[in-house]
Amino acid sequence: MISIAIFASGSGTNAENLVRYFQQSSVARVTLIVCNNPDAYVLQRASNLGIDTLLVNREDWKQPQNLAQQLEDKNIGFIVLAGFLWLIPADLVAAYPHKIINIHPALLPKYGGKGMYGSKVHESVYQNGEHETGITIHFVNNKYDDGAIIFQKTVDIDPGSESPEDIAEKVHTLEYEWYPKVVESVILGNPSQF
Repeated sequence: MISIAIFASGSGTNAENLVRYFQQSSVARVTLIVCNNPDAYVLQRASNLGIDTLLVNREDWKQPQNLAQQLEDKNIGFIVLAGFLWLIPADLVAAYPHKIINIHPALLPKYGGKGMYGSKVHESVYQNGEHETGITIHFVNNKYDDGAIIFQKTVDIDPGSESPEDIAEKVHTLEYEWYPKVVESVILGNPSQF
């Protein structure tokens, strides 16, 4: 059984969805939530779900080998980013080769990079009058939203009648449906099954 650490910075809806999915899995379990925001609601969700937490700060981030050791001590075999806003240090990426994945709320390479997350992405999609958007699940490297793409799923949008909030709702639906399944398939070594 693989132990998963979820890295999250915000409310934790995707994190909770992943925890609940893997409670039913014979492959892996979420055993740790790593958070860089002491006020993030994901910490309360973790407590409610009985999941251990690890709070990290900027000083910790400057010593990624220490974090890697802490993860190893907790037998973490896989890392899943779920709304985590800091760039993953190269040393941590090297410690978990092809074992860190992220979900992005757009069809990369569009609307990716530093500062492009959450509502900022949906607002940009709306402002540019896009007719479709979606999700991208990708491996993490040492650049924002730049790792090899594992999976993308699109959804149509009507630029004349749908608000950024409507777009966000459609994207969230895709995230909740596909992220856990794709994470599980990557852990099983079969990411191209979809």
